[in-house]
Amino acid sequence: MTLAGILEAAEAAAPVESLDVVARMLREHLGAASVSFLITDFTGSSVVRMGAADSVDTDEPAQRIPLRGTLYEDVIRSQQPQVEHEGRHVCVVAPVTNRGDAIGLLELFLPSVPDAEVMRDIGETAHALAYIVIANRSHSDVYQWSRRTKPLNLAAEIQHQLLPASLACEAAQFAVAGALEPAEHVGGDTFDYVIDRDTVQLSVTDAMGHDVDAALLATLVVSALRRARREGADLAEQARHADQAMRDHGRRGFVSGQLLRISLLDGRTEFVNAGHPWPLRMRDGKVEEIVPKVDRPFGLNVRTSQANTYRVQTLDLQPGDRLIMLTDGMLERHAENLDLADLIIRTRELHPREAARTLIKAIVDAGDGHLHDDATVMCLDWHGVHNSERDATNGADLTDASPPSTTGPPAPHR
Repeated sequence: MTLAGILEAAEAAAPVESLDVVARMLREHLGAASVSFLITDFTGSSVVRMGAADSVDTDEPAQRIPLRGTLYEDVIRSQQPQVEHEGRHVCVVAPVTNRGDAIGLLELFLPSVPDAEVMRDIGETAHALAYIVIANRSHSDVYQWSRRTKPLNLAAEIQHQLLPASLACEAAQFAVAGALEPAEHVGGDTFDYVIDRDTVQLSVTDAMGHDVDAALLATLVVSALRRARREGADLAEQARHADQAMRDHGRRGFVSGQLLRISLLDGRTEFVNAGHPWPLRMRDGKVEEIVPKVDRPFGLNVRTSQANTYRVQTLDLQPGDRLIMLTDGMLERHAENLDLADLIIRTRELHPREAARTLIKAIVDAGDGHLHDDATVMCLDWHGVHNSERDATNGADLTDASPPSTTGPPAPHR
């Protein structure tokens, strides 16, 4: 059960069977009654049981389990393992996470309470599983299918493909996460981020219209932004590329957007606002709206002296700040009684991943599960440039797992 042995066994198996192979290795090594992997869906509201020891039959329908009120939810939110008695066995649930992206869970039923060495084995395997999933999901649709709470229409399929492969990322200087809830008629929201050697760049965009038309506009602007960014363009040039792409191919459509660039060397923060809702910054427990100079959306035809330029503005970002970038779906009429600033304050102790999901859920609940427009949030925690190395063991130290309870009611349904 060395890390090299786990990765070698996974590599030798077919992409859809690699998780089952690792589960079988763990079961035999630890004498477990069962071992399985559960993958989180796009919304973070449920998990799907995928890999299980001695079960590589992909024809069987996967079991989808709602997270709310379960042990699984506790482990994902806290990123700490849990150990509980369940009948004649001891259940261990450990997070499978890569750089803050909560990929899923590793669940084992053991014959006895695990000691520190066993917990280390479980921790190393959970860590390896994250990389195994990341490596194999590019070869098979099984992982994509399992993350979907419901079938996607064409517009939603396009929208999902525009999102970053990992919806959250932790680095020494920052942690960032995004969450998106499509409307019943997809509205064309997207978010993106990338980490370069000296910068982290974020974007949030919102295409006009709905369904496939909006998704195609979103594809144009996201692709133009990525192309310019990958060629080393600064924010102003990226914005001009996006605007030109919309003018050349957007069929008179337009896309609002906000681009952000932070230097990892000195913390200098720049942004462009192209007709987009203003960002929110929480500092010292207070939330304030950042009021920028607003330029026109990408592709919008207006006759002004600023028609072909986008202004790069500076943003005051200090260590300890939380920055929220959103789309107008977070400001819908049915959510007028929702105090967004208060909710941001009340979720300040949560990881950006969980804070973004909580904000999205509040908007969905305010609309009784119905959205007239996509709702999107990006949450960035800025730690500062003096942090040069991330603690990769944070939230993954299984030797500190809660001991199993020997009294009280059974463990909650998983």
